[in-house]
Amino acid sequence: MNDSNDPAHGPQRLSVLSLSAPVAMGYVPLGIVFGFLFVQAGASWWLAVLASLLVYAGAAQYMMIPMLAAGLSVGTIALATLIVNSRHVFYGLSLLDALPRRRLLRWYIVFALTDETYSVLTTIAATTSDRQKLLVALLNHCWWVLGTLIGALIGAQAQVALAGLDFVLAALFAVLTVEQWRTKKSAAPLWFALGAYALAYGVAAKHALLLSIVLSLVAGMLWQAKSAASGEVQR
Repeated sequence: MNDSNDPAHGPQRLSVLSLSAPVAMGYVPLGIVFGFLFVQAGASWWLAVLASLLVYAGAAQYMMIPMLAAGLSVGTIALATLIVNSRHVFYGLSLLDALPRRRLLRWYIVFALTDETYSVLTTIAATTSDRQKLLVALLNHCWWVLGTLIGALIGAQAQVALAGLDFVLAALFAVLTVEQWRTKKSAAPLWFALGAYALAYGVAAKHALLLSIVLSLVAGMLWQAKSAASGEVQR
């Protein structure tokens, strides 16, 4: 039977779309801003779309605009992108067991594992199928590319003020944080993450995000080891 005629697939499609909808509300306007600024910096509209298709790095793409305009080398831009996105190493490590086993699906989700996609994938049920995980990652990617295309076309035709849209990313992260909080039994991880960032910012403000991620990862591993040891003692 064709999937399109199977009613059982309807709720799955609706569920995936509902999971991706909050991300769309942030990615489309942010993609519009990126596409607009990229074209305004002197690049062709299709290069903006290509960057979102193949680079898909959010903040690193915004960082790329002035670097390209300044004529910096590809190696310099690649190194800066590696540093900015180094946090994704920890994202991937924490999802190794949850990623699809099929090689192509696994590679694509690893490529598309943005902050927001990671947040969604860590809040869904453990029984979620590989197909649904792939659709969530793919939809989020499509929202970003769609926003970029709209912004690039606008930027190629007219001068439009985009003041205020820079707050969209902060609002999106706030929504995702609340969703993470609601799915957890304890708020301890949230408070520890805030404390880790405050400590890291006081020690090295320029590298606060990376340091706080490392601290949170170490704390999580220690907590898991402690919980496992307590379980063995009880048995």
